Amino acid sequence: MSEEYGSDFITIVDDDGQEFELEVLDTMDYNGESYTAFLPADMDENDPDYGIIILRAVTDENGDEVFESIDDDEQLQDVYEKFMVLLFDDEDEE
Repeated sequence: MSEEYGSDFITIVDDDGQEFELEVLDTMDYNGESYTAFLPADMDENDPDYGIIILRAVTDENGDEVFESIDDDEQLQDVYEKFMVLLFDDEDEE
């Protein structure tokens, strides 16, 4: 993801109607599906719950792209590992 123009943020609404602002880290296609990694925009790096949120992008019945959680722990772990390589592999090269 290019940092040339700054960070991208989106606001999502959970099933309970609560809004959350998330910073988009990167998006990748993996095993025929699209995934996006986010950081909560209002979290402090020193917060023990600080971490990456990974959501799957799907198209709803209206043709709109929506994000859903990944319920399968094995699939989530696999996608998380791919994102870690994508996001941090280039840092190791510097």
